[in-house]
Amino acid sequence: MSEAMVAAEPVVVSEIRDGALWLRLNRPEAMNSLIPAVLDGIEEGLDRVEHDPDVKAVVLTGTGRAFCAGADLKFVRSQVGEDPANMRGFLDQVIGTLNRLEAFPRPVIAAVNGMALAGGLELVLCCDLVIAARSAKLGDAHANYGLLPGGGSSVRLPRKIGPTRAKYMLYTGEFIPAEQLVDCGLVNEVVDDDDLIPAAERLIAKLAVKSSLVLRRMKALVDDGLEQPSDTALRLELLASELHATSHDMSEGLTAFQEKRKPRFIGR
Repeated sequence: MSEAMVAAEPVVVSEIRDGALWLRLNRPEAMNSLIPAVLDGIEEGLDRVEHDPDVKAVVLTGTGRAFCAGADLKFVRSQVGEDPANMRGFLDQVIGTLNRLEAFPRPVIAAVNGMALAGGLELVLCCDLVIAARSAKLGDAHANYGLLPGGGSSVRLPRKIGPTRAKYMLYTGEFIPAEQLVDCGLVNEVVDDDDLIPAAERLIAKLAVKSSLVLRRMKALVDDGLEQPSDTALRLELLASELHATSHDMSEGLTAFQEKRKPRFIGR
């Protein structure tokens, strides 16, 4: 393949198949590190499917030996470092994309194929479900380069795995094997490297037969409930269930159960 052809490849490859949007970070020569164009590519992919009820999930993965090694430090030094004010602009874009990914009204799956460090870990933290290759390692890594987190790991990581484990990852910057992060809840499943994409496909198949309306509302209930006292969250769940009782998909699910057939959901 010529250098011109390589240069022409998108930094995020976007594909819709089997009821899911697949987003593959595609800067293998830079360990899929984040630059504005990568963030733009993620946003453009989400734009494609935001209002498509046939797309039940989003899968985020990487090309080559890394999922994502975080912000491109060469970019940070050469572009952002020339003017400290540029750092805020870059971080605003990072935060905007990660916040959108976290709140996206579909289950978002991270298929972690290799190193997920710093901003790569922050990407993982914004995903609902995490499948990792056995060779994958995750770490915060900001402290290794005299940096502070700018994409949410100091906030999301302790909420995900608890403050003591989070502080260890933040302070030491260690690259921790994915298998060691299952019990603390950061990773759902670890599979052999060559089974990573098939494992993600199997998970998507489980989601594809569900109501997109139910998945969207369940995600909102869980995420919103985490920020509320239990009694408030329970009231929100009750109100959502009352509203949901008027939906086509609930009626269809109950009818299908009675008729002993598979339901035909339409996402409304």
